[in-house]
Amino acid sequence: MVSTPNAAKSKLQFLSLGDSYTIGESVSEYERWSVQLAEMLRNDSVNIADPDIIARTGWTTAELQDAIKASGNQKTYGLVSLLIGVNNQYRGQSPDRYQAEFRALLQTATQFAGGKAGRVFVLSIPDWGTSPFARNQDKGRITAEINQFNAIAQDECQKAGITFVDITPLTRQAAGDNTQFASDGLHYSGRQMRLWAEKALPIAKERLKQ
Repeated sequence: MVSTPNAAKSKLQFLSLGDSYTIGESVSEYERWSVQLAEMLRNDSVNIADPDIIARTGWTTAELQDAIKASGNQKTYGLVSLLIGVNNQYRGQSPDRYQAEFRALLQTATQFAGGKAGRVFVLSIPDWGTSPFARNQDKGRITAEINQFNAIAQDECQKAGITFVDITPLTRQAAGDNTQFASDGLHYSGRQMRLWAEKALPIAKERLKQ
């Protein structure tokens, strides 16, 4: 069945912002967590389009913000997600810088949601220290820094009235299970990202009522 323009317009619009974890590095498009979430919502009778995605592997908070500005995107969305910060941690950027730039991204995300913070939700930063790629890395340091950045993100979300979805424990539970990771040994498989989508599903459904 071919969708008519009017039918397409009636669909709720979804914007997913982030980095490699949002674009789904090393996996198929349909395995991206936000694409899987949209499919789950449709299975629950929510008329929502597949997400517009502004994300790229390696992006920090500042690079994501720059890319959003460069995109010229002026659309308003019924649902907006944000998952960002692992590259700030990986590059050794300061928590203070992350806090300021993350706060600005929350404001940007809220603008995309038509000024409705209730339509925005944030996923926590996965702990890549448990990945096969990190087998020779200082896992304790990585975990501590990821915890620090996530605490900042959660606090900023609370201040902004935005829901914070903690998926980090799911990524830590993936340790030792190669089926949870993509072929590069660093990023996550569609199977692991499905768990993120499942955890975000009730939040997304509630956000759509805002």
